[in-house]
Amino acid sequence: MTLDEFNRWSPDEARDALLACAHVDRWAEEVAAGRPYATVEDAAEAALTAADPWTDDEVDSALARHPRIGERAEGEAADASMSRSEQAGVDTSDDDVTRRLAEGNRAYEQRFGHVFLVRAAGRSAEEILEQLTERLGNDAETERANAARNLREIAALRLKGMLTA
Repeated sequence: MTLDEFNRWSPDEARDALLACAHVDRWAEEVAAGRPYATVEDAAEAALTAADPWTDDEVDSALARHPRIGERAEGEAADASMSRSEQAGVDTSDDDVTRRLAEGNRAYEQRFGHVFLVRAAGRSAEEILEQLTERLGNDAETERANAARNLREIAALRLKGMLTA
């Protein structure tokens, strides 16, 4: 969709489209309410700060829609398609890296109770594995903040991609 189309949509249509970027109702409503945006960058900037801070329930809701790094999202929904696109650079042809990502994902989930989340777009599997390994050493509060920050970055990138597609 174009920015002009997004700016003209009803609040409900805009909110529904935004939920594919981040499944946080309050965030989607606030970004939709900020329209019209002059540029795609303005919309993406708003996405980074809307409804800040997210509650624990909102973070959990958004995290629940993200597949593990190295696993491809299933289905035809817009958020699944976006996730597959974001992880396109995560080459899982190296069995050792794939195994280590899977082990790291399991260890992370056991330690923190949710999926490991990082902005995957433009990053290799090795770079992501390095971040995963590093972040396993964090405490729960630090990691919760990392997850929330990454969720916002991903939402802003998804919105930007949606408006420039």
